[in-house]
Amino acid sequence: MSDDEGLAPTMKKARVFYGSLEEKERERLSSEMVAGSDALKAGIKAGNINISSGETLEMEERVSERQQEVLAEFERRRRARQITVSTDDTEVKAGLRALGEPITLFGEGPADRRERLRSVLSIVGPDALKKSRKDEERVKRSHDECHQTWYHEGPASLKEARLWLARYSLPRAMRRLEDARAQKDVPGATRTIRQQELHKTLRNLNNFCSQIGDDRPISFCHFSPDSKMLATASWSGLCKLWSIPDCTLIRTLRGHSTNVGAIIFRPQAGVLLDKSEVSLASCAADGTVKLWNLESDEPVADIEGHSDRVSRVSWHPSGRFLGTTCYDNSWRLWDLEVQEEILHQEGHSTGVHDISFHPDGSLAATGGLDAFGRVWDLRTGRCVVFLEGHLKEIYSLHFNPNGHRWSLPSPRLDAPEDTCWT
Repeated sequence: MSDDEGLAPTMKKARVFYGSLEEKERERLSSEMVAGSDALKAGIKAGNINISSGETLEMEERVSERQQEVLAEFERRRRARQITVSTDDTEVKAGLRALGEPITLFGEGPADRRERLRSVLSIVGPDALKKSRKDEERVKRSHDECHQTWYHEGPASLKEARLWLARYSLPRAMRRLEDARAQKDVPGATRTIRQQELHKTLRNLNNFCSQIGDDRPISFCHFSPDSKMLATASWSGLCKLWSIPDCTLIRTLRGHSTNVGAIIFRPQAGVLLDKSEVSLASCAADGTVKLWNLESDEPVADIEGHSDRVSRVSWHPSGRFLGTTCYDNSWRLWDLEVQEEILHQEGHSTGVHDISFHPDGSLAATGGLDAFGRVWDLRTGRCVVFLEGHLKEIYSLHFNPNGHRWSLPSPRLDAPEDTCWT
């Protein structure tokens, strides 16, 4: 160990300044400011520093379209998270259907379908589903109101006609029931023999004669009450009367200018009625209905008021009333004594094609293009029987003479051509 190593280190003595340092600090700052100003002037002179003369430039916050789309997507997702959607898949499908969206997509499950409904609601708003449901309820309510049975006060002539029909039909119904009870008392063997004789007569029927009725198709034919005449209607607009059984032309009835739908003999025509009285009624596709007698080939009267095709006409058993069916979804009842329309009855959703009156005169049956038949009580105006079962249009219907059966021939897919109701 050397001698120097044993010596203690020398301590640096601190300097002590007496007085204030303010003057020296001012000198230092002033020298720095002078140096900085000289450097600033040098930079300005060199063109590296530009100082404005107080003018300012406002910067607009411009967001790109892509940024707007992203922000809108974030906002939509935020709204979607707040929307409550039912977990019932049936309700989800109903909601999509109400919003006009497909209820399912290829490969889509219930969870995906629920998220799609949530996404749609986040775009159109959660109130859109409530609004669409209210609209559906309003449409359904109006539809139910349209199909609701309603009544209105009719004219005094209709009331008188209904009372007359009641007085006319009740005695006939009593006589019909008495005949049915008497027929019931006939021994079964006797009824069987009568049926066999009738079937034997029907099997022996053959074609007695054939006649060309018109240049155009024959649309309708009807026998007179005395079975001595046959009336035919054609698409040419002509109606003709033929004698029975030789099929000789008696008269050509000219008055229609378009397809004739039907021509019907009035009850008791040629039996109790004079030839100058109204004996026939016909209808055509242009909505015209004409009345004829047996003396002239010109119509004696026209029935006006139909706005669409009149397909069938039918006489009431009393001969006082005439029923017409129209393609304006209604049928009408005309009183020839007072010469006015007393009933304009709606009830079918499409055109009404045929009408038939009950033998007693108390009921009327109508068949329409809506594949439904209706039975109306003429004494009260109510639809008493609704006939359903056909899948296609009903073009004809008739009451059985026994009064408690009727037949509706119609093109049907799953049943015979003729369907009978009791």
